Amino acid sequence: MTVAAARADTAYHSKIGLPAVSQAAARDLNGADFDVIVIPGGYAPDRMRRDEGILRLVREAFHAGRLIAFICHAGWVPISAGILRGKLVTGFFAIKDDLVNAGAEYLDQPVVRDGNLITSRVPEDLPYFCRAIVEALAE
Repeated sequence: MTVAAARADTAYHSKIGLPAVSQAAARDLNGADFDVIVIPGGYAPDRMRRDEGILRLVREAFHAGRLIAFICHAGWVPISAGILRGKLVTGFFAIKDDLVNAGAEYLDQPVVRDGNLITSRVPEDLPYFCRAIVEALAE
């Protein structure tokens, strides 16, 4: 597992203060080198979508057929990466319009899988989200 962010060796804090320390800068990574990219929800995606290195990593992984999994507000990152046109997705209800305007079809379900995209809405959906990721990796 690699924790990637805009900057390497940097502590990023969740909205409740829990830290995650990045191991690598996204700009230094190749999306095809990963089996899955998991994009967290919460406040992080609003900042993540502003970093071209992160967007490039997500695009590379997606086009290489790697899994892209995102939950809650994390849909903003693949929106900004330009990979959702024609895809079935879910996410937090507040970004439904953003997902639809990016060309995706929004489904109000605990988990939606469309090809190499796995999406969920809220923390309560995590059991479905995690199970879908594990099942996809086992294929």
